[in-house]
Amino acid sequence: MKMDRWQGIQHVVVVGLGITGLSVVNYLRRYHPTVSVKVMDTREAPPGQEQLAESIPFHRGSWHLPWLLDADLIVTNPGIALATPEIQQALNQGIPVVGDIELFAWHVDKPVIAITGSNGKSTVTDLTGALAKAAGIVTAVGGNIGVPALDLLVQEADLYVLELSSFQLETTASLALVAGAFLNLSEDHMDRYVGMEAYRQAKLCIFQHAKTAIVNADDQQTFPEHNSSTQITFGLNDHLADYRVASYQGQEWLLAKSIPVLPVDELSLVGRHNIANVLTVLALLDAANVDYLSALPTLKSYTGLTHRCQLVVDNDGIRWVNDSKATNVASTLAALSGLAISGRLFLLVGGVGKGADFSALKPVLAQLPVRLCCFGRDGDQFISLHPSAQFFTTMDEAIQSIHPELRSGDMVLLSPACASFDQFKNFMARGDAFAALAKQYASVKR
Repeated sequence: MKMDRWQGIQHVVVVGLGITGLSVVNYLRRYHPTVSVKVMDTREAPPGQEQLAESIPFHRGSWHLPWLLDADLIVTNPGIALATPEIQQALNQGIPVVGDIELFAWHVDKPVIAITGSNGKSTVTDLTGALAKAAGIVTAVGGNIGVPALDLLVQEADLYVLELSSFQLETTASLALVAGAFLNLSEDHMDRYVGMEAYRQAKLCIFQHAKTAIVNADDQQTFPEHNSSTQITFGLNDHLADYRVASYQGQEWLLAKSIPVLPVDELSLVGRHNIANVLTVLALLDAANVDYLSALPTLKSYTGLTHRCQLVVDNDGIRWVNDSKATNVASTLAALSGLAISGRLFLLVGGVGKGADFSALKPVLAQLPVRLCCFGRDGDQFISLHPSAQFFTTMDEAIQSIHPELRSGDMVLLSPACASFDQFKNFMARGDAFAALAKQYASVKR
């Protein structure tokens, strides 16, 4: 363990509870029991408060500035911007402010892979971990996905794979990576950043201490301007990318540094964007010296994260794909990009539109053999997007209607471009309902 970072630190204030704050408190109590810990949260009833030990001083409902200014170290939740006035006061007093990933960096002594980007990072993180495990590496996966990074340290691992958000990277300065990937950049979190460049710079922090920087040849915004890392590229459209697709033996293959790895059509993952994700995973594992060739059966069978272009049923050549997490137009556009369909696409859209402009879907739908099935509160807003559009009250009603028409080669895709809370508790419940309907109707003879 790297103990030198803790010299002179006696009083730590954890700002923001929830799953991340609790992981910080538990880490400090486990590995630094002599350090005094206080917790504050501006919410009156923050999640996780019932799990906080009664012996730990806890202030809620507002800021407690004296605690901050008396601290030797402040550990903030990623949701709290460094520009917050109270945090700025502490920084102006010379008090270090870090996040949980920085504490992880101080502690970890095994290889770490990390992934950031506006879209796709959860899939890349999950698949990287799955292939590393299948290759026989004891691997821990977490960060912005699933288990908080500090909780991963409880059990020994030989490789750590982390998804990192821009918020987490803002408060991370020491994370040494065997490989880091910046997948892509699109507009997001503009309520936190003064502009796209500030958002991009936060993402680029992933390469500060990365041995290998993996960047998107199709998105120049992922390239660091000045970095000492070895730079590796992936891409779908650049024939010079280190990890790319190309024609080989009459088929499209995944290529790793010009070496054919696998035919693209042997992947279970749906969508062109997921081919780019797979190329990134191969690059990351190569950089970490993981023999992914022994894990190709896992790669072939991997269907994706639940609710993210997840193949839930493939029956009689009809594929049912759950992309319920597509709660905005950009996500649905990503799902539709480069879909390989030999038959028709039955696209389920609708829900709560959140005032979005859905017109960007129209030219994409015009290029697809699609039947557009609209449902939910704002489903009628999609009707003008395609001549095939039909409105249904519910998703169940839509599937019941299209079921007799389905033939081998068709795809039923739930990618709603809307929030779910008009008819479902959340997008997970919507996706679960779709998966249940898919299994029900796939078993019924037409």
